[in-house]
Amino acid sequence: MEIRQHYFYPQGRGCMRAWRGLLTACVLWSVLSASAPAADAVSNAVQVLQSLKGGGVDNKSAQRAVVTLVGSGERAMLPILQGFQNASPLGANWLRNSFEQIADRIVSTGKPLPTTALEEFIRDTTQSATARRLAYETLRAQDPAIESRMIPEMLLDPGAEFRRDAVARLVEEASKAEGPAAVELYRKALTGAVHEDQVKVVAEALRKNGETVDISRHFGFVSRWMLTGPFDNREEKGFAVAYAPEKEFETQGPSLSAEYDGMNGKVTWKPLETTDDYGLIDIAAQIENFKGSAMYASTVWNSPAEQSLQIRLGTPNAWKLWVNGKLMFEREEYHRSSQMDQYVIPVTLKAGDNSICLKICQNEQTQEWAQKYQYQLRVCDSTGAGVLPAPVAAGNSEKSGGEQ
Repeated sequence: MEIRQHYFYPQGRGCMRAWRGLLTACVLWSVLSASAPAADAVSNAVQVLQSLKGGGVDNKSAQRAVVTLVGSGERAMLPILQGFQNASPLGANWLRNSFEQIADRIVSTGKPLPTTALEEFIRDTTQSATARRLAYETLRAQDPAIESRMIPEMLLDPGAEFRRDAVARLVEEASKAEGPAAVELYRKALTGAVHEDQVKVVAEALRKNGETVDISRHFGFVSRWMLTGPFDNREEKGFAVAYAPEKEFETQGPSLSAEYDGMNGKVTWKPLETTDDYGLIDIAAQIENFKGSAMYASTVWNSPAEQSLQIRLGTPNAWKLWVNGKLMFEREEYHRSSQMDQYVIPVTLKAGDNSICLKICQNEQTQEWAQKYQYQLRVCDSTGAGVLPAPVAAGNSEKSGGEQ
């Protein structure tokens, strides 16, 4: 921006005051003009890091952006944290590095971190959980008392790590209490618990106190299904074959009264319900461990409104997942280790009935460790907190295997 300078020659006291006022205004204008490009530079540097895609192509521009941010010091800290919101995974790593360098420089010079601004950011649950955690860990390294100030209010926080800390504090407090006081604390802890190990500890403590705990419901596991099969997967050829149920998944949805040509003759849909705490559908134990076969499973999940959630699946078998007729993900891999939340698939569920369908494939390996034929599936939010479907209307229980 071009700044034109005008020179005035004051005459008398009134003119002198006017001249001083104008000079002050000019100095302020110069300061603001000088700071504007710096602010733009910080914003531009954050945008450069946000959009990094990998492959080493943008390394030089990324390095220049980091130099700009670190050189900007404290005033770049909040823009960096806010930049996590729309950053690629690689971009988030570069933003983290920039933030940590700034924080290290401030601490090394003996200056205080901008605690008030960072705590306000941490409390802003609309921001990235990763960025909020970074700000929290940075402050806690200098002020451990922040834990007692902030964590107790984070039992239902959108950040899973914050919830974990809040649950841990309650569990520790409950372990030192007795009777109804302990039960109340464990019950409170359970409302925020989203990690399997913590839920197990809390559930065990409550059950020892004579309390009923429905772990499956807590996590949002789908316990009622309709299954059909087996279909041929010998020599692992069936994974790519769209058998009749699969064709229905991708069109009007499964016809649960239909009869199909299966691997060993005619097959129909049959209900299967599990009472396992972790929603395990054990095909090998409850139906039959058909080697070299494929099974189809279907359920209906009723949503009270359109919502963005996650479907989390655990299985050692090859699988495909459809939601409302759309193939969401597939993985052709057999007999890998299986665990809860092994696969996380973001989904948008519509208001009303949503069909969730699976294809689970077993191969012909005979080793003892290759005999598992099972899956577990749950619906949850981004923190891992279970989300339950709306009750199924009377008379509609057959299509989903019953109310979850």
